[in-house]
Amino acid sequence: MNAIVNTDNLLKSWPTQGKGDGYNVPYGIFTETDVYNEEQKRIFRGPNWSFVGLEAEILKSGDFKSTFIGDTPVVVMRDEDGDVHVVVNRCAHRGAKVCRSLRGNTPNLECVYHSWAYNLKGDLIGLPFRRGIKGNGGMPKSFDMKEHSLQKLRVETYKGLIFASFSDTVESLPDFLGETACESIDRIFNRPIKILGDQRQRIFGNWKLYAENTRDPYHASLLHMFHNTFGLYRASQKGGCKLDDKFRHSILWSSKGTSSTAEDAKIYKDNRAFNSDFTLQDPSILAGKPDFDDDITVVILALFPNVIVQQISNTLAVRQIVTYGPKEFELVWTSFGYADDDHEMDVIRLKQSNLIGPAGLISMEDGEAVELVHDGIIRDQDQFSYMGMGGGEPGSSDHLVTESSIIGFWEYYRDIMGQQPA
Repeated sequence: MNAIVNTDNLLKSWPTQGKGDGYNVPYGIFTETDVYNEEQKRIFRGPNWSFVGLEAEILKSGDFKSTFIGDTPVVVMRDEDGDVHVVVNRCAHRGAKVCRSLRGNTPNLECVYHSWAYNLKGDLIGLPFRRGIKGNGGMPKSFDMKEHSLQKLRVETYKGLIFASFSDTVESLPDFLGETACESIDRIFNRPIKILGDQRQRIFGNWKLYAENTRDPYHASLLHMFHNTFGLYRASQKGGCKLDDKFRHSILWSSKGTSSTAEDAKIYKDNRAFNSDFTLQDPSILAGKPDFDDDITVVILALFPNVIVQQISNTLAVRQIVTYGPKEFELVWTSFGYADDDHEMDVIRLKQSNLIGPAGLISMEDGEAVELVHDGIIRDQDQFSYMGMGGGEPGSSDHLVTESSIIGFWEYYRDIMGQQPA
């Protein structure tokens, strides 16, 4: 077979499997620049809602944060009336970024290049020398500032999560999220939150490898020694995965302490990820208090296309995916607690934040795994991965030994990449 080099060929030649035979994904989907560019059109600028921030990050009028949708820079800001706006971070004059800070507070945005100024809604409110100097220069008489605003995106929020879209036809945000994902969001965002801080991680691999990772309950007790050894997550525990009816969103969940340590020692015999010889010099890192009435201790909610909402013990966070090309992306981890947390709970959450992020005791292996895969497939675009664990079909599962939720992601991906750009 010849190497596959464009999106249409990749989609047309994607192998189809018989029921229960497993599932394949062409490696070219991860490596080809043409595919990446089409994703920016059809996914990140298409009929989807992309996560851009938490309302708790922009509490006051004038608060803003700069971020990305795919690789398009955007600014999220709150205006004088308390409304949230999202605009493309690109001056209407010559295209320079108007916002160069990650976050802050400002009465307006001003482009440093030629000082064009915009209000907190993205409207152009002024520019130097509009009428010239001493009768010379100036803008044409037909120049209308209303026609030169920053590009404004559709914005909707749900339970304090802010989403934006380039599409005029995308369904409402609650419909896009669906009942299953909304129930999971309702559970975690059950009361006001407060921001604890950010961590950022550059990963040199394709963003969809991380989308697979966060929909993969199969790997978690095999890759992550800390998870398994200290019983935070084992495949033998009570747990499962739930998908929405279109397979675009995935919820992985498990309950600590619902398996037998003695049986687990047999299940993971000779597996490096389970090592009872390891102990913690400071066990308080795992000491906490229940946040919820149920017994669920791990939730990984992956919302298509670019955000993961997590609960791991008492660590609560969102992980935003920012793409920089087919071979590189960034994870922005924003940790939060509840506004009514006392000092003791703040300390617990901050200490447990060592479990996550680029050097997290649990999550540091995920970035390495993504890069290992990307390095392994970079030269063989005409070859395919294989997924068969759990039956090789998309769908929900009442156990953790499955790849069904990853397959669901790919089924939705194929659907949206087969559409014409919106």
